[in-house]
Amino acid sequence: MNKTSPFSNVKGDLSSGLVVFLIAVPLCLGIALASGAPLFSGMIAGIVGGIVVGSLSGSNLSVSGPAAGLTTIVLAAIGTLGSFDVFLMAVVLAGAMQLLLGILRAGSIASYFPSNVITGMLTAIGITIVLKQIPHALGYDKNAEVDEGYTVQALIDMVGNIHPGAVIITLISIAILLYWNKIPVVKVVPAALVAVLVGIGMNAIFLSTGSSLGIVAQEHLVSLPVATDFNGFPGLFTLPDFSSIFSSKVIISAATIAAVASIETLLNVEATDKLDPQKRHSPPNRELMAQGIGNMVSGMIGGLPITSVIVRSSANINAGGRTKLATVTHGILLLVCATFIPFILNLIPLATLAAVLLVTGYKLCKISVFKQMFARGKYQWVPFVVTVAAIITTNLLVGVAIGLAVSILSILRGNLKSPYFFHKEKYRTGDFIKLELAQEVSFLNKANILLTLDHMPANSTIEIDASKTVYIDQDVLDIIREFSQIKAPQNKIKVILKGFKDAYKISNTDHLFMDKPASEKPVSVISNGTHTELLKELQYN
Repeated sequence: MNKTSPFSNVKGDLSSGLVVFLIAVPLCLGIALASGAPLFSGMIAGIVGGIVVGSLSGSNLSVSGPAAGLTTIVLAAIGTLGSFDVFLMAVVLAGAMQLLLGILRAGSIASYFPSNVITGMLTAIGITIVLKQIPHALGYDKNAEVDEGYTVQALIDMVGNIHPGAVIITLISIAILLYWNKIPVVKVVPAALVAVLVGIGMNAIFLSTGSSLGIVAQEHLVSLPVATDFNGFPGLFTLPDFSSIFSSKVIISAATIAAVASIETLLNVEATDKLDPQKRHSPPNRELMAQGIGNMVSGMIGGLPITSVIVRSSANINAGGRTKLATVTHGILLLVCATFIPFILNLIPLATLAAVLLVTGYKLCKISVFKQMFARGKYQWVPFVVTVAAIITTNLLVGVAIGLAVSILSILRGNLKSPYFFHKEKYRTGDFIKLELAQEVSFLNKANILLTLDHMPANSTIEIDASKTVYIDQDVLDIIREFSQIKAPQNKIKVILKGFKDAYKISNTDHLFMDKPASEKPVSVISNGTHTELLKELQYN
C-alpha cells in the first residue's frame, strides 16, 4: 500500500497540476469531438477523472480522463444506442461493472503483461503523439485528415496550408520547454505555463499589428463551450436515460466499455509505475474500483467514459508531480476554468499545446529506448518492435494483444520447459525461507513470484537462489531487484541473493551471510509454475 503523503511535494504538485491541466483541455475537447459527443462531455470526464478518481485511486501519478483509445467504441455506441442520454446510461453501468471487478480482485491481470510489451506501448503512444501533433504545430488543424493518417493527399494539403505564425509559435514554445528549466533564477515557473503565456502574447502582438502571422481562425485555437450566464451553466450537463437501464443494447455497450476501459487503465497504471522516479506500486484492484466510481459519476452528469491516460500521466511525471495532489489540482483547475473563465482558454493557440505534447511524446519514444531494448536480446526487442508497429498501424488494444501474443510465442520458442515440480510449505515470522528459482523463469512466472515475495513474513531471512537457472526474464529480475532493495527493508526482511550470473546485473550477497541461525528451520520454495496458496502444500509433475 502506498503511504506517500499528498502534501509532501506541494510546490511541485501544484505546478505539475497546472501543466497537466493545460494539456488536458484540448485533449478533453478533441476526444469528445472525435467521439461524436457534446464537447463539454469531455471536460466533465476530465474534471471527474481528476477530482473523483484522483482522490480515490491508489496511484500517486496516474491521471484519469477521457481516453483516445475509447473514441471508436464511444462513437459506435452512441450510434447504436441512438441518443447521448441512453449512452450515458451505458457509461454508468460500465462503471458499476468496473467497481464489481475491483471488489472481485480482478486487477491482477496486469501482472501478466511483460515489460517489453508495456515499453512498446509507451513508445508507440509517444510516436502517435508526435505524428498527431505535427499538423497542429504547422497550423493545419483539419481533424478528419489527421485521423485518416498521413496519406499523400493529406501531406499535400498540409504542406499547402502551413500557417507561418503557428510554426513560429511552435518553435519558440519548444525552445522554452527544452531550455527554460536550465535557467536557475526562473525555473521555479513551469516551462509549459511560460510557453502558453508566450504563445498567447505572440499571437496577440501579431493580431494587434495586423500581421499575416496572426492566428484568427478558431480552428487553430482552443475551443471551449461558453455559457451565456451562470444560469446557463447547468444546461451544459446531461442526465442519463434511466428507462433504458435494462436494454440489452445498453448492457452490451456497458460491458464493452467496462472491459476496454479496465484493460487500458491497468496497462496505463503499470506503465506509469514504471515511469515513477520513486518506483512505487499502485494497487490494481483499488484502481478498478476508483475508475468504476468515476465512470458512474461521469455518466450521471453527462461525461464520457474515463480511463487512466498515459499522455497526461507522463506529462505529470515530467512536470515534477509526485503525489495525488497534482492530479486533483488539474481536475479542480478544469472545473474552475470551465465554469468561470472559458473565454481565456479560447485564446491559447493549439500550436503551443502541440509543442508541449511533442516534447512529451519525444521523451516516450527517444532513440535510447530502442537501444536499451535491442541490448536486452531478441526475446525482448522482437515483441517490443512488433507492439510498436501494431499499435501505430491499428490501435492500442489490438497492438497490445498482438505484442503479447508475439511475446508468448518468443518465450515458448526460446525456452522449452521440461516437467517441473512445485512445492511450498508453511512458514511463519522469523523463519529462514529459501526461494530456489527453476532452470527457466519467464514472464509467465511474474505474477507468481511477485505475489510470493509480497507475502513473505516480516523479520524473516529470505534466500533467493538462482544457481540452477539458465534464463531469467527481465520482468522477474526487476521484481527481485525491487524486493531486495525496497520492499524487504521496509518489512525488516533480510535478503540473501545467491547464484545470480553477471549478465543478470544483480549482486550476490550470500558471502555476507555465511552463518545462519541454527534455530531457524529452512523452508524450501521451488518456483517454476503458477501461483498456489501460501499456506497450502501443493505439487505439480
